Amino acid sequence: MTGMSPRHPGRLDKTGWIGLILLGAIVLSAVFAPWLSPYPPELQLSDGLDADGAPLPPCWRFPLGTDLLGRDVLSRLLWGGRDALLIGGVANTVAVMTGTLIGMCAAMATGRVGGWIGAGLMRLTDLVASIPVLLLAVTVSAVLRPSIWVVMLVVALAGWAPVARVIYVETSGLSARLHVRAARALGVGWGRIVLRHILPLLGPVIVVWGTLGIAGSVLLEATLSYLGAGVQPPEASWGSIINENQAYLLIAPWLVFAPGGAILLLAAGANLTGSALKRRWMPGGTEQDTL
Repeated sequence: MTGMSPRHPGRLDKTGWIGLILLGAIVLSAVFAPWLSPYPPELQLSDGLDADGAPLPPCWRFPLGTDLLGRDVLSRLLWGGRDALLIGGVANTVAVMTGTLIGMCAAMATGRVGGWIGAGLMRLTDLVASIPVLLLAVTVSAVLRPSIWVVMLVVALAGWAPVARVIYVETSGLSARLHVRAARALGVGWGRIVLRHILPLLGPVIVVWGTLGIAGSVLLEATLSYLGAGVQPPEASWGSIINENQAYLLIAPWLVFAPGGAILLLAAGANLTGSALKRRWMPGGTEQDTL
């Protein structure tokens, strides 16, 4: 019977702390972007280009230089982080909650009266997981006007399936434990069993997969914005910043390296933190309990 048990849940290894520091720094920079950014992100500065009309390189006034329209890259980078974190936080949370609900319902229904409901939910999960995310995103963008809300919808639609699979397996194992079977034999309803005996033990799994999902959500947002199916200019987005300035890669590489580095740091921070939590809370993946 599968299950998992937390071990020193308050402690992280060194890589976990590195990831947490990276995440914390990016979150703080995005939250305080209105106060940290030197200029409004959409402001085209009159002296933001050189005499030949080319972007300015990094300097004291513009730490990350300016872009092809004379806008401060640092300011746009800080404001672009707000959209990335909004998608990585809100949309990913919706996906994790949806996957948790569907996975738990499928596990509780399997093998009982109405077991076909559990089988149907898992077949639906397999179907959603088989749909290419980019194809889904382009299709949704073709029907709806591309915006940050479209990206959030795509993340929520595509992100719940992997979580549902994991929660299904964990819930199936937990529901077969002795104390759960004893509570059921005493006439305790499934609703109370889920709230008292199953959901608390699923907490670490949910947190781990939610943290790991941040990286995928941010990368998806950057990809869609780069392709023009996500956040639309002139609103700042890391993916759209790369798209706007890719023609200047050879003569002004900071225009691409700055947003690319921000995406890399955020994804690395989320993955390092999630992996550290997984090692701490789920050592060896799952544990075997003998009846």
